[in-house]
Amino acid sequence: MAIFLLIFAVCFLVIGSMVGIMMLTRTPRYRTEAHDLLSLFDKALAGTLSDTEWHTVIGYPVRHDEFLEGVRRRAQHLMEEHGRPWQAAQGGSLFSRSGREDLKALRDHLAARTALREARKQEH
Repeated sequence: MAIFLLIFAVCFLVIGSMVGIMMLTRTPRYRTEAHDLLSLFDKALAGTLSDTEWHTVIGYPVRHDEFLEGVRRRAQHLMEEHGRPWQAAQGGSLFSRSGREDLKALRDHLAARTALREARKQEH
């Protein structure tokens, strides 16, 4: 009977600890920021980006910033129009020539807006 109570107490302690830990921890969240998108666009323009990495970042919605969500959607649209994942798998570029030009324009627009926001933050 003593062994049963000891095993029951140890199991109760372990299970209770696990439930307590699960209740106190938060779900991890990933926030896509402007610098994440800029580095992704730079890799895509350099031709060093895989299709999987592109879809991992671009497929995740941006809920905290409407502008970044618009940039993400535009990038997603560029992939639908100009994406060539079969060539990226063979060492080529992920986008066609016109897709790279559009992506560069989107990247430059995002970089300019980010620089403007940083300048405004430093003024205040």
